[in-house]
Amino acid sequence: MISLKTQYDAIVVGAGPAGSTTGALLAEKGRDVLIVEKEKFPRYHVGESLMPFCYFPLERLGLIDQLMESGNPRKYCVQFVREDGFLSQPFYFFQHFDHPSSTTWQVWREEFDQMILDKARENGASVLEQTKANRLIKQGDKVTGIKASSQEFGDLELTAPVVIDASGRDCFAAHKENWMVRDPELKKVALWTYYKNAKRDPGLDEGATTVAYLPGKGWFWYIPLSGDMVSVGIVAERDYLFNGSTKDHAEIFQREIKNNAWIEEHLQGAEQTGEYRITGEYSYRNKYCSMDGLVLAGDALGFLDPVFSSGVFLALKSGTMLADEVDKALSAGPVNAQSFEQYGKRMQSSIETMRKIVYAFYDPQFSFGDLVKRGDHLRSSLTDCLIGNVDDQDFKELFDSMSDLAHLPEPVEHGLAKTSG
Repeated sequence: MISLKTQYDAIVVGAGPAGSTTGALLAEKGRDVLIVEKEKFPRYHVGESLMPFCYFPLERLGLIDQLMESGNPRKYCVQFVREDGFLSQPFYFFQHFDHPSSTTWQVWREEFDQMILDKARENGASVLEQTKANRLIKQGDKVTGIKASSQEFGDLELTAPVVIDASGRDCFAAHKENWMVRDPELKKVALWTYYKNAKRDPGLDEGATTVAYLPGKGWFWYIPLSGDMVSVGIVAERDYLFNGSTKDHAEIFQREIKNNAWIEEHLQGAEQTGEYRITGEYSYRNKYCSMDGLVLAGDALGFLDPVFSSGVFLALKSGTMLADEVDKALSAGPVNAQSFEQYGKRMQSSIETMRKIVYAFYDPQFSFGDLVKRGDHLRSSLTDCLIGNVDDQDFKELFDSMSDLAHLPEPVEHGLAKTSG
C-alpha cells in the first residue's frame, strides 16, 4: 500500500509505456513521483510489435537483460505480402544497422507494460492503480494538479509543479482543453483476434511482423507471440469492412482471410482464440504538447495509424525525453509551457516523418517495391524510418522520391508548446 500524500514533484496520469517510463526515470533522478492509473495491472492492451529503436529507452530503463531472457519471439524484420501471397524481400534490420537493437521482440503488452511499471516502483515512484483522473486543477491558466477518484482512497486532490498526461488515447487533458485535431485521411477501423497453432515462417522470419495487403489498401497484421499464439488483425476503411449484409465480426474476419493467400495459408488449421475486438483507429494530433504545469506524452500527444508499429516506440521515446526535460524544468522552476518547446519540436519531427510513410503506404498508386528500385540508398533511408532511426536524419531525397509515387501530407504545426500571450 502507498502512503497517502497529496503533494508530489510530478504527477503522471497513465501507467502505459510513456507514463511508466517517465515515472521510472524521474524517480531514478530522486524526484517524488506519483503515477495514477485507472485500471488494475496487468491489463490487456493491443500493440505487441516493438520497433528496433525501442532498444535505447529500454536500455536506459535497465530492462534489456530481462527481455533477452524472456520467451518473447525475436523480431528481425518486417515483411510485406501481396493479396496473391507474393512475399517481398524482408527488411532485415541487422543488414542495415549492425547493433544489438537490430534484434527486437514481439511482446504481450500486459507483461511488457507491467515490467516497466514494476521498474518505476523499483526506482521509487508511487503508484495508485484503479484511480481515475477526472479533471485538471488550475490556478488561472496554470495546471497545479488533478482531481481523481480512487477505489482505495475515494476522491482525491493531488498537486504537483507538473502534471504529465500519459493517459493514452483517452487524451485526458487534450479533451478537457479541446486540443484534439483528427487526421483528415487516416480514418481506419481495426478488427483483431488471436490464433493458436498458426503457421510461422522458418528461420529468421519466424518472429517477423508481416503486413499482408487487402483490396483497397486495407491490410492484415500478423504478429507471432509466445505461447504458440499469433495476433492477427485487419485495418481498413469502415465502408470496406462493413460492405456486406453481415455486421458479425467473426464472419467479416473469415471473409477477409480469403482475400489474402498468405494469411489463408498461415491460418489453415489454426484455432481462433478469445473474442474479436474492434476499435476506430482514428489518427490524431493535439494542437499543443504543453501548457504551464502540464505536458503530454505518448498517445496522449498524438496517435498515428499502427501499420509500422510506431506507437510503443513514440511512447518510450517521449517518456525518456520527458524525464530529462521535467527534471530540468523542476530544477529551473517554475515549470511552464516553454520548458517543453524542444521536446515538442523533436516529437513533432518524429511523428511527421512516420506520417509521411503511412500516407505513402495507403496511396493506391504507391508500392515500396517501386520506391526501392530507384536505388539502395532509398531502401536504406526507408529502413531507418522502419527501425525508428528518425532523429537528426535528412530524409529529403527519400520523401522527394516518394512524392513522385504518392501523395504525401503537408506538415502540420501541431504538438508544440502553448506559449502564453
